[in-house]
Amino acid sequence: MKVLVTGATGNVGIYVIKELLDLGEEVVAAGSSTEKLRKMFPENVDVVKFDFTDEKTFDVALENVDRVYLMRPPHLGKPADLYPFIDAMKRQNIKLVSFLSLMGIEKNTIPPHYKIEKYIEQSGIPYAHVRPGFFMQNLSGIHSVDIREKNEVFVPAGKSKTSFIDAADIGLATATLLHDPEKYKNTAHTITGGESLDYYQVAEILSKVTGRSIKYAKPGYLKYRSYYIKKRGMDKAFVNVTVALYFMTRMGTAEKVTNDFYELTGREPRTFEEFARHNINSFI
Repeated sequence: MKVLVTGATGNVGIYVIKELLDLGEEVVAAGSSTEKLRKMFPENVDVVKFDFTDEKTFDVALENVDRVYLMRPPHLGKPADLYPFIDAMKRQNIKLVSFLSLMGIEKNTIPPHYKIEKYIEQSGIPYAHVRPGFFMQNLSGIHSVDIREKNEVFVPAGKSKTSFIDAADIGLATATLLHDPEKYKNTAHTITGGESLDYYQVAEILSKVTGRSIKYAKPGYLKYRSYYIKKRGMDKAFVNVTVALYFMTRMGTAEKVTNDFYELTGREPRTFEEFARHNINSFI
């Protein structure tokens, strides 16, 4: 039987597929564009058109599948948007669903991930929630524009610390769970990097790696929100979710360092400096 990977073109999905293939699994990559999927993945990966809002795509996606990597698309802000597909997984008798959740979500009912986790659990589908810390890719992605153009790390995180994790490491941990569904059923795993950094330290590391003087701007919530909506043209709902996450970060929810990644994989997680050097082109 095969493993279905939703959000296959996302930061984590591409690594989940890579690691599953390395483990000898058969993989189905799901997304809105089969053409894009075929260009991204090798011939031994099946591709399927999939849309959480179109139930007609569910049965084809789940054909000959017994495990699922589930990712909530950023544009679907309501937990209920995922419920029909979760119901479809239950009808299919899926052996394990690994949902990409959030670190600390078990104590934070505000983000949609909390209700999605609960709905999966109540459905009776065996689960292995993955609760990662902040992605290092947030800095090489959405925030890299400010780093390149303004030599600033522009996030409203105050003096808080974050145990950043590389999406590649999340992918490896997730594939490990999906590869052994009996061992990991009905579990949850908080995946973090091996160190907790504040954004002043992040700026110092980026300065060291790039050879430029990069500062942490430490904007307030309103300034950050206005900038990303009005100047960067980003979706208001998406920016509001990031504001909420940075608010929780200031409450200390992102600083915890766990050993879950090592216990699952036997490897040490990548450090932020290693990540920055590997992704130097994102910052220069």
